Amino acid sequence: MTRIVITGATGAIGQALAAVYARPGNQLVLHGRQRDVLDALAASCRTAGAEVELSHVELGQTRLDDDSALLTWLESLCTPAVPDIVIVNAGINIDIGEDGRGEAWEAASRLLEINLRVPMAMGNFLGKRMRAAGHGQLVLMSSLAAYHGLPVTPSYSASKAGVKAYGEALRGWLAPHGVGVSVVMPGYVSSKMCHEMPGPKPFLWQPERAARFIAKGVERNRARISFPFPLNFGCWWLAVLPAAISQRLLTLFGYDHDQGDGAHR
Repeated sequence: MTRIVITGATGAIGQALAAVYARPGNQLVLHGRQRDVLDALAASCRTAGAEVELSHVELGQTRLDDDSALLTWLESLCTPAVPDIVIVNAGINIDIGEDGRGEAWEAASRLLEINLRVPMAMGNFLGKRMRAAGHGQLVLMSSLAAYHGLPVTPSYSASKAGVKAYGEALRGWLAPHGVGVSVVMPGYVSSKMCHEMPGPKPFLWQPERAARFIAKGVERNRARISFPFPLNFGCWWLAVLPAAISQRLLTLFGYDHDQGDGAHR
């Protein structure tokens, strides 16, 4: 029995990933905040032959010094054995607003909690236990925005850059002990969060296509699972070119400060 954990399972990519892994011989642990969506997803996955557990645990802290709910849940995931695959997919997005006034700090703090601190906490906790067990795979959801920050979504870009760096470092630490780590860097994938995100949406993929691509990369333990190729190649160049040129290009492509309005995965 292969045990697969997916956080953010009620989002577009999360649901599509659950559908890809929903087959006999797999046990899915699906985490999400939208209970009705999660219940319907669980029923669909069970029909496809998978065993399913559900979780609604609050991933973020209720107080700055309290990780108890998250750590208790992570401990339960390792009983009686560590999961085979953990896909850390939960995330949110905000932007600078329609008038370009800037992000609310309270919203930015919440975003950094969910998008960066929680993946790091999960990687820290589960990485140690997978290392001791000598197997397992962590899959961390970054973004092509990690290559060079987008002017309209600075906090989101920062969080995804942090996930990319952290995942790459974890891979180097854990690989000698039989543990895989893959960093997923999607471009635009059709979802509520994507369509409410400011700026153009070139090379838009449907979530089902993205999930199949991600699953193939996970199966091969690829270090970086980035797509689609044209956008990935362009964003890579934004990281390589001098920052002034990259920022000028982003303005020309329509990612300027006049775009706006926030969204969630």
